[in-house]
Amino acid sequence: MQERSSVTELAEQLRRELDRYSPGGKLPSSRALVDRFRVSPVTVSRALAQLAAEGLVVTRPGAGAFRAAARTRAARAGDTSWQEVALSADGAADLVPRSVDASGVLASLAAPPPGVVEFNGGYLHPCLQPERAMSAALARAGRRPGAWGRPPTEGLPELREWFARNIGGAVTAAEVLITAGGQSALTTALRALAPPGAPVLVESPTYPGMLAIARSAGLRPVPVPVDADGVRPALLADAFRATDARVFVCQPLFQNPTGAVLAPERRGEVLRIAREAGAFVVEDDFVRRLVHEDAGPLPRPLAADDPDGVVVHVGSLTKATSPSFRVSALAARGPVLERLRAIQIVDTFFVPRPLQEAALELVGSPAWPRHLRTISAELKARRDAMTAALRLDLPELALPNIPSGGYHLWLRLPDGTDETALTAAALRAGVAITPGRPYFSAEPPAAHVRLSFAAVAGVGEIAEGVRRLRTACDEVRPAKSARLPLP
Repeated sequence: MQERSSVTELAEQLRRELDRYSPGGKLPSSRALVDRFRVSPVTVSRALAQLAAEGLVVTRPGAGAFRAAARTRAARAGDTSWQEVALSADGAADLVPRSVDASGVLASLAAPPPGVVEFNGGYLHPCLQPERAMSAALARAGRRPGAWGRPPTEGLPELREWFARNIGGAVTAAEVLITAGGQSALTTALRALAPPGAPVLVESPTYPGMLAIARSAGLRPVPVPVDADGVRPALLADAFRATDARVFVCQPLFQNPTGAVLAPERRGEVLRIAREAGAFVVEDDFVRRLVHEDAGPLPRPLAADDPDGVVVHVGSLTKATSPSFRVSALAARGPVLERLRAIQIVDTFFVPRPLQEAALELVGSPAWPRHLRTISAELKARRDAMTAALRLDLPELALPNIPSGGYHLWLRLPDGTDETALTAAALRAGVAITPGRPYFSAEPPAAHVRLSFAAVAGVGEIAEGVRRLRTACDEVRPAKSARLPLP
């Protein structure tokens, strides 16, 4: 984080000084910039690269950096208004509009301004990422024989075998496809399993990125309520009967956003109900490797207990590593596997081999289990710190479930609270939060927010973020409500 800030500051300083040089004029050497600004050579290199990307400087290996030639006058802006008619006409015959709304996804991807506490993040803070282990794995991967050649379209056999072992049961490497991140895997699965216009059953609430995938494919998300024990089987059966859906998407382990774990007695029921409906269950097992150290033994993936090919399983390494380490897997058995494979080949060909080789190096290294133990302890400490701070400073926010895995808490707001206004007030107070509305495919039963404890620097930042959120809640709380007394 500090390195990133130094790069930005140095780039801004150099940008202000460019007028001192004529076009083609040489800037001071990297060594001179290091001495003058007392930063590392890496910071200088990245700052110059940033200016080069903006077209302000030109770098020449062995010669240095030079001010770029003045830009020519921009061409007249074109008139793109015709596209509104073309795009609308193209979807006129669609049963379900295929417009793409990425706002729910961007809420957890957008980086807040400097100084804002990031309670909206969906990935580990850089201090929690195994950066050294990933760098070492990538370096070793690049030296592997054939590392830069074309991989098998299904993925490297050894990596497919690793994912199959981690799923368990009778799943084999032959039933696994390597994909470029969980979002890509979910996209492939929904395209394979449901035609445009079809209903798809989803948990309510659920991950906004999955809702965006469904809607952009012309599918119709139908909500099935979730309680503390996961999806409710009776309502799932009712939804299948009412809609004739052939797909149900769920997160049985540490569900996003509620943190619920599908109860043991419901696991078999969900599979039985789907099988009787002639439907698939897409199991998004996205945070299995973000378990907290007090969780106890985890239930197996649904796919491990499914001999009949009902489950299409999605597993990923991304959440436990880095947002840029986009390696995941699709597992399925039966004819559907060929359809999944064909769609992936058409869409992406294959996942780059160096990244697959790096994944093999990482998960096979001694650093991998150490990393998992470290984040297991750290996430528990952060969860406990956030829970304690909320109980002290914001007791009016209901916390129905304290999860033993994942990276966030799901809170119900007091009746009458405008979550959009609260989100804006929080940002003004210096803390970014995620509103609950995008997690519902229909009208929500109440206002909610999701708070992440993984994307911040530590427990001190968590306490400060909750304090700032207290300020925001006081600003927007309903007129008739009052802050509850502290316990």
